[in-house]
Amino acid sequence: MQLSQQMLKIGDLRYTDFSSKIDFFGLDILIGPFKINLNIDAPKAKFFLHEMWCEYPLSATLSTRDFHVRLVKSGSHRRWLRPQIQFLVDGLPPFQPLPAHHHLPMLEWGLNWCIAKRCHHLLMLHAAVVERNGRALILPAWPGHGKSTLCAALVHSGWRLFCDEFGLVRPEDGALLPLPRLIPLKNESIEVIRSFAPNAHIGPSFHGTRKGTIAHVRPPTESVERMHETARPGWFVFPRWVAGSPLRLEPMLKSEAFLMVATNAFNYEVLGQTSFELVGQMVNDCDCYSLIYSDLDEALKALDELTRTTP
Repeated sequence: MQLSQQMLKIGDLRYTDFSSKIDFFGLDILIGPFKINLNIDAPKAKFFLHEMWCEYPLSATLSTRDFHVRLVKSGSHRRWLRPQIQFLVDGLPPFQPLPAHHHLPMLEWGLNWCIAKRCHHLLMLHAAVVERNGRALILPAWPGHGKSTLCAALVHSGWRLFCDEFGLVRPEDGALLPLPRLIPLKNESIEVIRSFAPNAHIGPSFHGTRKGTIAHVRPPTESVERMHETARPGWFVFPRWVAGSPLRLEPMLKSEAFLMVATNAFNYEVLGQTSFELVGQMVNDCDCYSLIYSDLDEALKALDELTRTTP
């Protein structure tokens, strides 16, 4: 199902209207299967959010919100000398404030925390997910393995973005749910994607974060407009970027793939038997591969050939 063309989006609001609404009343924003009530009183954060979240629709119903989130200036004595910003969920701070100029990374990390801690009605895989022709390519990986870079490149090579961080699996039918959010790029990856995809909308760089320099890729319009269209699992590919390495795309044993998917899940142990059965069915239904690469173009070509020739 495609989102209604009549549904108001953040980008449809003039910045002055957006700024006042999200400051004083908060806005109900739809992102994938979640409804987020977001309140922000930090001017720079509002400015960048209006640009980077412009495609997300606003909810016009009074249905239950999944998260009540605030991004506020810290009230500590340091607010004038070294201003800080605080992420709140349901009025409580789950972690310490950050420098005020790290507002957008903090919001994205905070939403990750909300989803990982509260959405146990879904199996949550730590994986990037993209889709083509109704089948999903699932890329589970540890931090630093090149997952986000590969995901951003795939999204700008004909694949639809589901999510860079979460593979959300619905237990009742094993479908993957889209959650098209900003793709965070770190350090050298920022210029890699700028060069690879000149038309990608990449936001400002945030220097000196706990992960180095961060910049975010805005989800393509189509990915947001189709964020209620699920997909069935098609392939598991476990990527790892290794400098100077030749390309290696090799089949994996199902038993090894099962173990790696399970250990990459945020809530495998929480769901118990449900997650055991879900992961087992997904691995059984998918072709499973390991991918080691250093050249992004070679990796994309290999994945394109794999997914076009697999029945």
